[in-house]
Amino acid sequence: MSTASRLIIAALAVTISSAARAEPVDLQLILAADVSISVDDMEFRLQREGYAAAITDPKILAAIRNGARHAIALCVIEWSGASAQRVVVDWTVIRDETSALSAAQTLRTAPRAFAGATAIGAAIDFAMKQFERSGHESLRRVIDISGDGDNNNGRPVEYARNDAIAASVTINGLTIVNEHPAHGFIGHTQPVGGIGEYYRTRVIGGTGSFVLSIDGFDGFAQAMTRKLEVEIAGTGSTKRLTGRLRPDRVLP
Repeated sequence: MSTASRLIIAALAVTISSAARAEPVDLQLILAADVSISVDDMEFRLQREGYAAAITDPKILAAIRNGARHAIALCVIEWSGASAQRVVVDWTVIRDETSALSAAQTLRTAPRAFAGATAIGAAIDFAMKQFERSGHESLRRVIDISGDGDNNNGRPVEYARNDAIAASVTINGLTIVNEHPAHGFIGHTQPVGGIGEYYRTRVIGGTGSFVLSIDGFDGFAQAMTRKLEVEIAGTGSTKRLTGRLRPDRVLP
């Protein structure tokens, strides 16, 4: 047998072995949080706490238990400019309160790393790379992006969005109407038509994709909890909520 043949067989063996070790879950979910300069320290804390509260909410845990495999794989990233992305909570299987509390604690205690430009396209590209190393298999893969501004740095967001859709990944959005960006920040927080419309037309996509909008970071926990319910259940329906949360659009 030639050296080339042996190398090919060895590579196939590694691939088969890796696939055999892949842990099946109902959903691979990446929460991608905007930590650009327009998100001040108070808003950053509200966003972090909102994610942590949503992950541990009893309604979310019930939705996870109702899945066929009773588990999801979760990864949390934070992003800012074109070269500013970081994994905050690495791939973690959430199937019960203990695993959810552990992920939430990691999220609450990690330091903030960035406060620069807004590169949504680069954030999507970075999230796609995390799926490649997740170690899990699932019928659904979702990137859940929260942000308060349009893409102003790095790769055009539409290009990254289209590549993700081509790989059968769904991108959902949670937009924050931020009327009080950081002092001295030159605005990108209110694109033409509003940030919800911007996400609807340029950021989200894929099967069942949708975007929700909130009027400020103080409504983040409620919005994220409802959003996770929909994403974990895979129903594609957000329905209309009370309070300051409103769906901009639900795509079929």
